[in-house]
Amino acid sequence: MAVAAADARILTGGNGTVGDMTTSNVAASDGESSDDRINLIVLFGGESAEHDVSCTTAAHVLAAADPAKYRITPIGIDTDGRWAIADAAVAALVAGGDAMPSQLDPTGSAVSPTPVLSSAAESSSTTVVMPLLHGPLGEDGTIQGLLELADLPYVGTGVLGSAVAMDKAMAKQVTAAAGIPQAAYRAFAEHDMSPGLPQQLIDDLGLPVFVKPANMGSSVGVSKASTLDELRSAIDLALTYDEVVLVEEAVIGKEIEVAVLGNTHPEAATPGEIVPGDDFYSYEDKYVSEGSYALIPAPIGDAALAAAQELAIRSFRALRCEGLSRVDFFWEDPAVDFDGRPGRGFLLNEINTMPGFTPISMFPKMWISDGVSYPEIIDRLVDLALDKHRRRRRNTSH
Repeated sequence: MAVAAADARILTGGNGTVGDMTTSNVAASDGESSDDRINLIVLFGGESAEHDVSCTTAAHVLAAADPAKYRITPIGIDTDGRWAIADAAVAALVAGGDAMPSQLDPTGSAVSPTPVLSSAAESSSTTVVMPLLHGPLGEDGTIQGLLELADLPYVGTGVLGSAVAMDKAMAKQVTAAAGIPQAAYRAFAEHDMSPGLPQQLIDDLGLPVFVKPANMGSSVGVSKASTLDELRSAIDLALTYDEVVLVEEAVIGKEIEVAVLGNTHPEAATPGEIVPGDDFYSYEDKYVSEGSYALIPAPIGDAALAAAQELAIRSFRALRCEGLSRVDFFWEDPAVDFDGRPGRGFLLNEINTMPGFTPISMFPKMWISDGVSYPEIIDRLVDLALDKHRRRRRNTSH
């Protein structure tokens, strides 16, 4: 039986220096190693409030990656920003079968980012980094910039697109300029907060509203406010996660999500609908209670499904996304009366440039529904990373 391959080329000592550069391979298939396999460095964990989601995502990626194609180095980042070879994950890869836990432990043999990435870049073998990091200091262009400086191919959107998409307030400005429809909102920085601002927000947007930290995902720090006091409390909570707060009108409609894969020629999967089990699609609803459920395809009719795919690709391109993204919309059916006005159709909610890959995550679910398996998604992401890197090198090597 084939078992996964653990790559020890970049294992380092406790002092963070690069040690022996020899390769320690577990059999790729039926006891034979394959020297032309891609070295896949999987980064996971991170310092954000979405740390646990990342550790769960990485576990499922490691379990699904084809051992005949990849030698995997799992590198965990703990909540204090310390990097380590994830020893337990390495052991699970060696053991194969059902040894992989449902959530990875990011601790292990300490490594230093610079020598690890430099060694990977200098390797004669093809190396691709998969930064399965959600939220700030992972999905916001910071890790992407580090990987660009290291001259390593990596999965996902580049520095600019990652930074803009992560900041919901800035993303709304960019997509609005591109003509992408969205709900009414106000954004403000902590230093602009005043005693009268919450009432001004109610005057502008009405009640209820949703309050979000600008730079966070997975509904972390998001609250629904139906009174002035609730709005004040929601703003206080959002400011514990970020210094910029986004306040949006509440949209009464369906939550439609679209998975996008590609670089210069992106493709959109069949859209799905999220039916929340909570008052809204909260962090608890997504990852704890599992009270929500998905409908794929979304029951909105073929014409609306096609329109969602087209608008998702427009949004993907407007923010210069690459590799993958999940594009989230609200859908107000134009045939339905909303307090004396027709529905506005699709309203962009947000774009997630590194969506979750857990078993209950919508991104893989939508592609799997279209006949693309989980391992095939990984293969396509690796190919897209190599394509992006070749184009970047061509454009900068004059």
